[in-house]
Amino acid sequence: MAFCKVSIIGNLGRDPEMRYTPSGRPVTQFSVAVNQSTKNQQTGEWTEETDWFRVSVFGDRAERAAEQLRKGNRVFVDGRFRTREFEGNDGQKRTSLDVTADNVISLEKRPREDEAGFGAGAAAGYGGPPSAGPGGTAGPGAPTGPGAPAGGAAASPRRAPSDDSEFDDLPF
Repeated sequence: MAFCKVSIIGNLGRDPEMRYTPSGRPVTQFSVAVNQSTKNQQTGEWTEETDWFRVSVFGDRAERAAEQLRKGNRVFVDGRFRTREFEGNDGQKRTSLDVTADNVISLEKRPREDEAGFGAGAAAGYGGPPSAGPGGTAGPGAPTGPGAPAGGAAASPRRAPSDDSEFDDLPF
């Protein structure tokens, strides 16, 4: 078996649409616009081109993407790529760039839950294991309070940005 792997960074062109397969599996679809600026070598003028990708996300990731992504959000999408040819309403042949996402990561800043959260500006990922419950709230037994990271993530403790005492004895 062979497939093409693609990684793109772009902006959502519309709000995600979540549906269910006949077997009950959630699937979310959205479009991502990827802009590229190129300079014309003869004229020296900059031209901007936009490629549109149709992205499909399945399972738990589909539910999280539908809940948390919105039109205009900047995202990183990693997945399997394929092209599809079809005939448009005007009778012309068109090509669709489709991505079945393995990972979708929002590149938008998360809103801060409280001023003590040191990891509040991190990107929200939809491809790895969830570190918080639905809506970004901490699950039962998750640490909370001034020393806990934002979102209740207990996997890796973080220090305040000003706490660099462990780096004091490095030679550079």
